[in-house]
Amino acid sequence: MNSIESDRLTDSEPDQIPVIPSAPMANGDSIPNAFDPKQLRAGRLARLRAMMAEQGYAAVVLFDPYNQRYATGSRNMFGYFLRNSTRYIYVPLEGPVILFEYPGSAHVSTWLETIDESRTSKVVWSAVNQRDNLSADPFGVEIAELIEAHGKGNKKVGLDRCALNLARSLEAQGLEVFDCMQDTLHCRRIKTPEEVACLAQSMAGSEAAVAEVEAAIKPGVTENQLFAILYGNVIEQGGEFIETRLLSSGPRTNPWFNEASSRVIRAGELVALDTDTIGCHGYYSDFSRTFHVGPGRPTGYQQSLYRMAFDQVHHNMAILKPGMSYREIAERAWKIPERFLDRRYPSIIHGVGMHGETPLVAHHMDFDRFSKDGILEPGMVVSVESYIGEVGAADGVKLEEEVLVTETGIEKLSRYPFDEALLGREL
Repeated sequence: MNSIESDRLTDSEPDQIPVIPSAPMANGDSIPNAFDPKQLRAGRLARLRAMMAEQGYAAVVLFDPYNQRYATGSRNMFGYFLRNSTRYIYVPLEGPVILFEYPGSAHVSTWLETIDESRTSKVVWSAVNQRDNLSADPFGVEIAELIEAHGKGNKKVGLDRCALNLARSLEAQGLEVFDCMQDTLHCRRIKTPEEVACLAQSMAGSEAAVAEVEAAIKPGVTENQLFAILYGNVIEQGGEFIETRLLSSGPRTNPWFNEASSRVIRAGELVALDTDTIGCHGYYSDFSRTFHVGPGRPTGYQQSLYRMAFDQVHHNMAILKPGMSYREIAERAWKIPERFLDRRYPSIIHGVGMHGETPLVAHHMDFDRFSKDGILEPGMVVSVESYIGEVGAADGVKLEEEVLVTETGIEKLSRYPFDEALLGREL
């Protein structure tokens, strides 16, 4: 069953997807692998509105497709609206949730119980957004009328992203406009049980795709051919798209962040990949593996790189406990040997949800540049990162695991095996 089919189950089809009770995972002893789609949507909308009440918003207007999906479960032409902020959803603290949709496509979302009403977007084309008379701009007037009707005198409205003129259009109507993106991401940091089930299903699909890639690794295959296998299997497993093209081989594994190319892979090299997948139900799957290309055995140097990356990931997973500050995580993290520091990965851990999310914990020497302190909390899902490569060398190793933070520690969501030959464990 793909994500659209499972999202669109109706009350007359309750037995087509297993349902779990919406209970907190206090003991971290199991990862739910099934969920009720209506509970998923209700739980997310409730969390969003709790944030709005805490921050004093009368309403938020969501342009970001990820936030739209979080609030309502609605998705339409996702890639298009990632670059065109012309579809928006009005979510009041109290009152109807209104979808402002691309013409002719409201039926894609109006079946959802989270959408109370649909109207046509007032900013369908980006080129039409330039208004000389902001005080009469249809977008600003309509949103102001809604907030007047539902806001009980509160004029504070949040925008997660939009063109500057749209914010000015709202201000011209006397509204107090604030950027709510960080508030929304902070709200999304804690996952409901249903979200954890989505993440587990997304991970299972990505692991199946990586298994197909590993089986296809041999001399003569190209990076692009392997990436096509990864992408195709993600789609077959109900996934949606891959955010990056991080699959590289041989000398292109060092430094990291080279994207898949037409390079032909040779025996004895390493192949490294990062899934970065928006998988089924719109949830992210983010783990990394590095493989040795046979025939033959990996070199001692390749094994040493792999062992360091393996040790880094497992040390950093082992220290994670709820209640730790992000700065404490940075200070207690595995110490990278000096010659590998220049090419360290930017983060120790980062949040995972519908994409790479809050928090981002950088290494101790980078913490004040890239991170803001906070507390690791139960219900967070994070990926634990490692990249080991040194300047002037041919090889680099990328490893990464995805874990759920529980009341007592962590539980792994990613379970893909490591390369036994690179660990020196092969029989």
